[in-house]
Amino acid sequence: MNWMAKTRMGSGAASAPAPSKPGPTPVPESSANTRVSNSLKEFLWLLSDVPQARILDLGPIAQSTLNFFLGKGFRLSTEDLLRTWKEFLTSEEERLRMAPARTGDGQVSQDALVEKFLEIALCYGEGNFNGVLAWDLLDYFDVAIVPRLMDRIFSIMAPGGVMLALFHSRPAQSFHRFRIIDMQKFEAVPAPTLAVHAHVFQNREILDLFGKFRSSKTFVGRDQVREALFLK
Repeated sequence: MNWMAKTRMGSGAASAPAPSKPGPTPVPESSANTRVSNSLKEFLWLLSDVPQARILDLGPIAQSTLNFFLGKGFRLSTEDLLRTWKEFLTSEEERLRMAPARTGDGQVSQDALVEKFLEIALCYGEGNFNGVLAWDLLDYFDVAIVPRLMDRIFSIMAPGGVMLALFHSRPAQSFHRFRIIDMQKFEAVPAPTLAVHAHVFQNREILDLFGKFRSSKTFVGRDQVREALFLK
């Protein structure tokens, strides 16, 4: 696919971009954690022809992100996937601890865990979203379960949908959450550590992980954090 030929989402006729709606006062841009992002700019450009594009943010809800997308006439859903996963693991550990004694080691396989997790997480219809903001969360999941998560994410994206993800080139020293400021800036907000950095993905691993997607584009920042876009 030629990346420069803008992909249309879904099968409908091309439409003009939805008119912007008046929004609240923009978030101040003075934070040292503000990042100028070419991947965000292209993510929004690829969605600009989709009336009321449906976006899924896989981090916690951020008011500035909500205001931004509402102001653009988009529809935003949020699901704090990493927090949901941690709470699920805690619940499973408690359930096993409280279960009656039985033979065996009492362990549950990772495959069984992730399948059970997906009964409560990412429960959307196929092709439901035009865009997905994954931020850097894939770096914080056990690498063995990431492919299964990606299968589900791929299935809930519409044909021509676009996903934005960040990958650290070395273990992250601190934990951040993300919020959008404007068309080309987002802020990495320091947050209490929810999970430790689990895996540094190499280029080949990323290509394999996103093998079902038909096109990709990567930007590498001065901090060596890779910003990547993937087109379904």
